[in-house]
Amino acid sequence: MAETETHRMTPTGPALDDYGRSDGEWLKIDWSDHLGETVVQSRLGSTRVDYVELGEGSPVLIVHGLGGSWRNWLENLPSLARNHRVIALDLPGFGSSPMPPGPISISAYGELIVAVADRLGLGPETSLIGHSMGGFISTEAVTDAPGRFSSLTLVAAAGISFASMRDTRKSATTAAIRMIRPLMANRVDRTLSRKRLRAASFSGVIAHPSLINRETLWELARYAATAPGFVEAADALYGYDSRERLTEIEIPTLVMWGRKDRLVPVAAAHAYLRRIPNAELSIIEDTGHMVQMERPARFNREVGQFIAGQSAG
Repeated sequence: MAETETHRMTPTGPALDDYGRSDGEWLKIDWSDHLGETVVQSRLGSTRVDYVELGEGSPVLIVHGLGGSWRNWLENLPSLARNHRVIALDLPGFGSSPMPPGPISISAYGELIVAVADRLGLGPETSLIGHSMGGFISTEAVTDAPGRFSSLTLVAAAGISFASMRDTRKSATTAAIRMIRPLMANRVDRTLSRKRLRAASFSGVIAHPSLINRETLWELARYAATAPGFVEAADALYGYDSRERLTEIEIPTLVMWGRKDRLVPVAAAHAYLRRIPNAELSIIEDTGHMVQMERPARFNREVGQFIAGQSAG
């Protein structure tokens, strides 16, 4: 489909009109009442997967990115749960899910997503949402199991940007991650208490860190810093090329991106759009990599409408 037919821009107006604006709903929920765990079989081995579940209705399965956890979706889960049974998982090696017995790979994570959906009784009407590396993993899941999901939302999806990364750059990036993570683990509280340090620490993934509430930033940094699967997953991500398979995705797909994404530049959004036949694009102005945190109201509205449109069709 031609890009001009599918490209949706955000409304004009003040750049920061709704930036970082939280409705605070997630702070009112006792999340311990909604936690679950299951054990699934995949190429990762017999693996425990922790998740959070909220709401009733047609299912929505959500996959976080590198260094993330289900807590990356705190601003979005209550909204989506008004009309859906929403499940956000912790990939093995992230959040509360332990490291898998087998080696981490993007394809194995994709197989795991399908196994989790099967295990939790999520039918083919399930909508799949993936952010960053989770978006890349989600494309693996839908190409490995055609017809298993009803729609796909890719939020700042990694994959295309890193597919042709050379071994030397891959090695250098992995080495840098190994050095940075211990520093992150020791500085979470310090980072959040100092405005300049907070801005410097989060500016790579968030356009305006000072406008995001500290509770949300704490949830983001705390689990990124301690994820045991971080380095192995990053190594699996860089250089894995599945671009040719994207043409096999037949389900309706929403590609959502922040215009100021420094981690996965917006050019990748157009690359996904060109390759996925039934895709539409939404670019959010003055927004970085964490679209769902930076513009929660807009994210919730657009994704909710997209999913509802597929169900109505």
